[in-house]
Amino acid sequence: MPRRLTTTYAGRIAAATPSPSGPSLTVTISPTPAPTPLDTRGYSLPRRHLICAVARILRSPASPAPLLDLDDYLRSHRLTLTSAEASEVMKALAPDTSLALGFFRFAATSLPGFRHDAFSYNRILVLLFRNRADPAEAMRLVAEMERDGVPGNISTVNLLVGMGVEVGRCLELAKNWGLRLNGYTYKCLVQAYLRSREVWKGFEMYEKMRRKGYKLDIFAYNMLLDALAKAGMVDQAYQVFEDMKQNNCDPDAYTYTILIRMSGKAGKATKFVSFLEEMVSKGCVLNLIAYNTVIEALGKNKMVDKAIFMLSKMIESDCQPNQFTYSIMLDVLATGGQLHRLNEILDICSGHLNRSVYSYLVKALCKSGHASEAHSVFCRMWSSHEKGDRDAFVSMLEALCNAEKTAEAIDLLHMMPEKGITTDVGMYNIIFSALGKLKQVSFMSSLYDKMKANGVAPDVFTYNIMISSFGRVGLVDKASELFEEMDDSSCKPDVITYNSMINCLGKNGDLDEAHMLFKDMQEKGYDPDVFTYSILIECFGKSNKVDMACSLFDEMIAQGCVPNIVTYNILLDCLERHGKTREAHKLYETLKQQGLAPDSITYSILERLESRSQRTARIRKPSRTTGWVISPI
Repeated sequence: MPRRLTTTYAGRIAAATPSPSGPSLTVTISPTPAPTPLDTRGYSLPRRHLICAVARILRSPASPAPLLDLDDYLRSHRLTLTSAEASEVMKALAPDTSLALGFFRFAATSLPGFRHDAFSYNRILVLLFRNRADPAEAMRLVAEMERDGVPGNISTVNLLVGMGVEVGRCLELAKNWGLRLNGYTYKCLVQAYLRSREVWKGFEMYEKMRRKGYKLDIFAYNMLLDALAKAGMVDQAYQVFEDMKQNNCDPDAYTYTILIRMSGKAGKATKFVSFLEEMVSKGCVLNLIAYNTVIEALGKNKMVDKAIFMLSKMIESDCQPNQFTYSIMLDVLATGGQLHRLNEILDICSGHLNRSVYSYLVKALCKSGHASEAHSVFCRMWSSHEKGDRDAFVSMLEALCNAEKTAEAIDLLHMMPEKGITTDVGMYNIIFSALGKLKQVSFMSSLYDKMKANGVAPDVFTYNIMISSFGRVGLVDKASELFEEMDDSSCKPDVITYNSMINCLGKNGDLDEAHMLFKDMQEKGYDPDVFTYSILIECFGKSNKVDMACSLFDEMIAQGCVPNIVTYNILLDCLERHGKTREAHKLYETLKQQGLAPDSITYSILERLESRSQRTARIRKPSRTTGWVISPI
């Protein structure tokens, strides 16, 4: 009887030896390998032990060339890999994308009979996607697929869309590979268009998707609604929202927030109120963003009372307002002409007011020109907190100075130490600048002495402001005294300081001293600028020294300092008043060649030139020269 259970052997001839009785054969016998296990679909299952061995060799830190070691291992054991096994190896090598990509190339070129399929290509695309690789790198892989005749599947298309490959190219590949788009693909395409700001194309793709019976998830619906709202496609957004509810996708708080913000901006008060009521009835919990959105929508539609009511509800629900909330409320009150109700807002939010909030409110009100309301908030902060906020104090100083309330600003400056605020030179400079503009130089001198007594050293800006201010009122000795004090101190003058001092001397009749200071400035290595030359040209022109003014203009150009329209106007005026019509016309031609645009002063001088040329004599009347006052501060 034949044996039912036997072991089958396979053998190969290893050697043949001749002998008198016939040739002798040496045969190497090995058992027939067990058949490769298959899954239910008939595909061979990956060999887990082989995948682990390959991954271990490639990840070995001791090997300088892991791919060569793998090649030796596979050759010595007469092994090769299937595409499914190669895909599993790449998965095991993640997140080392470079190593996985190296193995991907190695398998295609070094494994006998190996050929990548769509699944192994998808595996490497997944790794590239997770590492935010450039779309061009993905398209290089697609080019290899097309070259080797490997068609992709729908997952390939989805991955390419997600990586940012141009949508038209992805649709072309799907067509070439004979693929049918599924719901997930449509979702990816819609989101790709939205990410590239092509909202209308995204909406058209959504419409095509909807007609095929597919629907989005809550995240994609919200993304589409947000894009439509920002693009001003209000009706389309309402349509998507209705589709969303018909597809049994429940809107969340973010959905309603988008719709409320959009309806508020579009002025559809009835709509956003209905969305708010629906949101509350659905049990959606309003968060900070939702409250801010609702308040902003109410404010844009001048529903001030309802905005204040919503703010109170926000506080009752223990949702703490942020800076944007207060910014919205200020806009609501200002737009509605009800800033007098600011204290009502502060009373509602009293439990959440801190120094930073007060500081923001003071700065915002000062910046928008509401100094009175800013002062009211500032006083409330003063009485509520032992320590003050430096930024709020500086904003209040600036507001008082802009309102020409210099006495109150000086009082506030002296009161700052009570609230733990150390005064610095910048704060003093704010007041010095305001005093200078108002020509209150007596207060300036007193404040300057107090500043030094308090141990605050003046800086170059302090000196520049004071020298310019003293020069403006003709106190040349005081300005000179400060200039000498500065020159002897560690705070050295700059070009603006020299400009201020030259202007002070020249405009007050000491032109020789001004010119000497100009020369001293150059000797000390300071490069005169357009203001320096313009000051001196004007001063020499007013002193009837036209040749000197022209000489300075020529020197200015030779030194590479480009004159501006003010400089040309000064010299034009000087030439016209001294009857040098020809030189004035020549200078005007130079002005046009330089590409400068004449202004109203230029045309006024030209009219006088034209009038002069049409009469032989005229009676000169005293008048201002250029109407331009040099003030470098």
